[in-house]
Amino acid sequence: MVPPFRCSPGRTRRRRAHQAIKASHTTLCPNCGAAKRSHTACSSCGYVRPGLQIKVNKDSN
Repeated sequence: MVPPFRCSPGRTRRRRAHQAIKASHTTLCPNCGAAKRSHTACSSCGYVRPGLQIKVNKDSN
């Protein structure tokens, strides 16, 4: 079975207009000042929030 009408190129492009990959938002870590993603632990120092810090493995590679 085939669709009754073919989608025009403009309609297809309008439908896909919001599907572009967007850059992730970054903030500065208040503990060390490194760039980190929002709502995640800092990858350089492990800071999460006041009173909570996780261990981070620092590889020398």
